[in-house]
Amino acid sequence: MQKSAHGAAWTDDYAWIRAENWQEALREPDRLAPDIRALLEAENAYADAVLATTAGLQTTLVAEMRARLEEDDSEPPQTDGPWAYFTRYRPGGQHRLVCRRPRDGGEETTLLDGDALAAGKAFFSLDAAAHAPDHAKLAWAADDLGSELLTIRVRDLATGADLGDRVVNAAPDIVWTRDSSGFLYVEQDDNHRPFRVMLHRLGTSQGEDAEIFAEPDPAWFIGVSGSLNGLTAMVDVHGHDGSETHVVDLAEPTAAPRLVAPRRAGHFYDVLDHGDRFFIRTNAQARDFKIVEAPRSDPAEANWRDVIAHRDGCYLIDAVVLENHLALLAREESRPRLIVVDLAAGARHDVAFDEETYALDLGTIYEFASPRIRFAYSSMARPEEVFDYDCATRARTLVKRQVVPSGFDPARYVTRLVFAPAPDGETVPVSLLMRREQALDGSAPLLLYGYGSYGYAIEAAFSTTRLSLVDRGFVYAIAHVRGGTEKGWRWYEAGKLGRKPNTFSDFLAAARHLIGQGYTRAGGIVAQGGSAGGLLMGVVANRAPDLFAGIVADVPFVDALATMMDETLPLTPPEWLEWGDPIRDPQAFAAIRGYSPYDNVEAKTYPPILALGGLTDPRVAYWEPAKWVARLRATMTGGGPVLLHTDMGAGHGGKPGRFDRLEEVARNVAFALACVGGGAL
Repeated sequence: MQKSAHGAAWTDDYAWIRAENWQEALREPDRLAPDIRALLEAENAYADAVLATTAGLQTTLVAEMRARLEEDDSEPPQTDGPWAYFTRYRPGGQHRLVCRRPRDGGEETTLLDGDALAAGKAFFSLDAAAHAPDHAKLAWAADDLGSELLTIRVRDLATGADLGDRVVNAAPDIVWTRDSSGFLYVEQDDNHRPFRVMLHRLGTSQGEDAEIFAEPDPAWFIGVSGSLNGLTAMVDVHGHDGSETHVVDLAEPTAAPRLVAPRRAGHFYDVLDHGDRFFIRTNAQARDFKIVEAPRSDPAEANWRDVIAHRDGCYLIDAVVLENHLALLAREESRPRLIVVDLAAGARHDVAFDEETYALDLGTIYEFASPRIRFAYSSMARPEEVFDYDCATRARTLVKRQVVPSGFDPARYVTRLVFAPAPDGETVPVSLLMRREQALDGSAPLLLYGYGSYGYAIEAAFSTTRLSLVDRGFVYAIAHVRGGTEKGWRWYEAGKLGRKPNTFSDFLAAARHLIGQGYTRAGGIVAQGGSAGGLLMGVVANRAPDLFAGIVADVPFVDALATMMDETLPLTPPEWLEWGDPIRDPQAFAAIRGYSPYDNVEAKTYPPILALGGLTDPRVAYWEPAKWVARLRATMTGGGPVLLHTDMGAGHGGKPGRFDRLEEVARNVAFALACVGGGAL
């Protein structure tokens, strides 16, 4: 296919792999054109044949990874009124169970059985479950295809049967009204874009649902969430260059939502309901965000008053407001921080953690009047611990410690945070995990993971699956490259639009620094990234193939130019403020064309590459990795092999079952080991 734009012309020989009826195929995969299906199935067969020499290793890896999982794992219950809600797994179960027991103890009741719901289905993902304020009903949302088009149903908790209500083409957001007679949800349009918030009343058809808010501009996403005090729902309208919030009264959900502050370029904010006032996390004159408060009666921006002042480099990620306390999750120089504020006294304190590099997340809370928050803490060498923290007494109570049934001795491992110098003088944080006895003489293979987009930070959290690499002599490294927020909002802005190439140079700088410090050697690195991180994989494969022993590109965004020039794709209009608009902006066109992996494949030697796709993926369409692999094979002069595996029954997130997912991880680990001499390709 011949293409042209902005005075340039080029040929896309593999454009035919993009099915004309791709939207139909997302909903009905069997509608995919036979020639395209045959291609993908032939690629799967070829990949399986090449990796057949690792079949025994993959079986071993699955067994050892499964042995590290607690078969009957459960989360600590969280109280709400007369009940305590939680999820758990049964031994051998693939999918979680949603359960509750009386608040003060007693017999457990299973509200949703994920294994039973998944029975007989090729794909099943339970994506949301929300109990009503009256505790008599549970709305739940599931995906049967992997295309992220959810169906919401409502379960009567007295009988255990689902009601007749059925809402289709929904996102996972569910917020009940205060009287438990209905719920708010987000509807997706024919182009798979969330475009309006609807109210569904129980006992009515979806066609009778009331529109609460609609966003006509496809460049903006919509979400809806409930306040902790149960008074309001927040309709969050956000893009890559700003946001706005509309407040819905859950006692009168059909009343016109109240706009807090109109959107403007560069301004992001979100709102927390505290009753007579709102707390607002905002970046107005505060690059790394601050917390302000505003009266509920008039929350316009003119009435905002600082509560937590801005401090450059201390990025405020998230906030939870209780009746008497405000809890803030922050990040500084890639390290998370937890800050607690007494709302009456105005006093604040930090919750201390002693690891060099670690992960921290705020957990679910249901009760506004509680003095306690919940957080999860782990490091790459420390299994996750979940704590309830009393904001008033500062008592930290351990409510769960992750168990590794096959055994884990943290003393055998070491985790480090190093900083790699980038070409422009910046320093790139790199989190490392290795065996304590690992010699830093350049002999070790190393897996280097990267992402670097959308302000998403890759946490240095514990993972049982990566131990299979580390215990076989690998160093595991995460490069916290620009495009994320590991070093604050500026780190994100320095890795988007025209400055996107910083993401790629940061990753290569991290690789070279690790080589120079003896953690590995040139040609001893296996690089891995997924989605936008797959774009990173494609770029570094083109620019520095000699550094890498292999590359794993999971659902990779590698056909960047064509995707950003196709306005019919679900994510393209919203993404123009992240990547640039190559249709209307010649500079954006030149920049994206300059790094788009598919468009920059060259006649050179490439390392072995494993590209992974999902047939029903609405985010990175199956044809992106398929086209990339085809062009690589036709153009490269040596190296490889270049493999493509498309999951014909899943989407962006791969297989949903917890044990099925291990098979995917084991394949990737086996490929990495084979790339450095631990197997044959």
